[in-house]
Amino acid sequence: MRKRPRVVIVGGGMAGARLARALGTAPDGPPVTVLAEERRPAYNRVLLTEVVAGRYPAETIALPATGKAVDWRAGATARELDRERRLVRCADGTELPYEKLVLATGATPEPAPPADGSADGSTDDATPHGAHTLRTLDDALAVAEAARPGVRAVVVGGGPLGVTAAGALAARGCAVLLAERADRLMPGRLDADAATLLRSRLTDAGVEVRTGLPVRALRTRPEGGGRRGRAVAAVVGADGAERPADLVVAAGGVRPRTALARAAGLALGAGGGVAVDDRLRTSDPDVYALGDCAEHAGRLYGLAVPAQEQADVLADVLTGGPARYAGTRSLTRLCLTSPDGDAFDLAAFGAPEAAPGDDVVRLADATRGAYRKVVVRGDRLRGGVLVGDLGGVGTLARAWEGDEPLPDDAPLLHLLTDDGGL
Repeated sequence: MRKRPRVVIVGGGMAGARLARALGTAPDGPPVTVLAEERRPAYNRVLLTEVVAGRYPAETIALPATGKAVDWRAGATARELDRERRLVRCADGTELPYEKLVLATGATPEPAPPADGSADGSTDDATPHGAHTLRTLDDALAVAEAARPGVRAVVVGGGPLGVTAAGALAARGCAVLLAERADRLMPGRLDADAATLLRSRLTDAGVEVRTGLPVRALRTRPEGGGRRGRAVAAVVGADGAERPADLVVAAGGVRPRTALARAAGLALGAGGGVAVDDRLRTSDPDVYALGDCAEHAGRLYGLAVPAQEQADVLADVLTGGPARYAGTRSLTRLCLTSPDGDAFDLAAFGAPEAAPGDDVVRLADATRGAYRKVVVRGDRLRGGVLVGDLGGVGTLARAWEGDEPLPDDAPLLHLLTDDGGL
């Protein structure tokens, strides 16, 4: 029987945990060790804003355990990769040998805007109290603790995370300002009509939405309550205007976390991620990468579904299988829930705007707040936006995710009607 190589996974997020679980439950699977920086068990990062809103307790978003066959080392931080000796050196001095190494180091959130002094003219390089990112469960719990009725909250960034974070803070009773530098919410994912509907829904939920508003800096004040340091007092827009704030959540995007790979001399892609091939191998054939830190065919995903698909492919690769990763075509989905329980559902995929040669089919129902649009070229979907009841999104989702040809025996309008699979 062929001996399976010892696998070390650096990173205990969603991608690393899924891979470890697959390897740990595989028949005759390899010995697996996971170096997980967070001391908490792995959890579903997609649900962090639900924790902020108070709809999910922290323990309910935990992922299934990886099993006894996996050596899960919580609170372990990898500091250096020694590729020549095939060792991972940890912050506590431990040296861990590997035969196959997997980088699942994830991504780093864009930080809060810099503190630009306070009314008394002082400055401080430290992140002021009240300024948060929203990447980990500890981040979500800290934001939830600060989000009390009447707190003036500013969310910086109008992408999916910023939109759902703003809705979550509004559900907590905060006075919320959502600031997006582009001219619409979720730029690049929504067309103007869908972005307008989303904006209207947030406004109805009590969120003030300002597009075309880059936040340049934070104003601070001496922190009260006997604590030392400084606290957020306001955000400063590119126009120089100050807007009061007690709580700031930076949701302006993420960057692949590649310091270990870069220091070890592994090749990076044009987007700054760890370059991988269709077998998720890096420039070192004994080192692999997946999830938010990996760049495949020039693309960084930063989404849960691609990371899960990559983990499944890599589990097959590391157990001797033939699988290859061909990229992921997934939908961006979000749901905003109003205090009365009314849900606003949205799904977007591909290019929201038509290019020359594309056909566009659009249906809108203002009374129901519903909007559906698909962009088609030939017999293939190029993109689409769906707002409203998504109960039957399956037909379009399958056609998009599988890059399948559209039915040639029905008009394009049929794609957007209930009897056409929606």
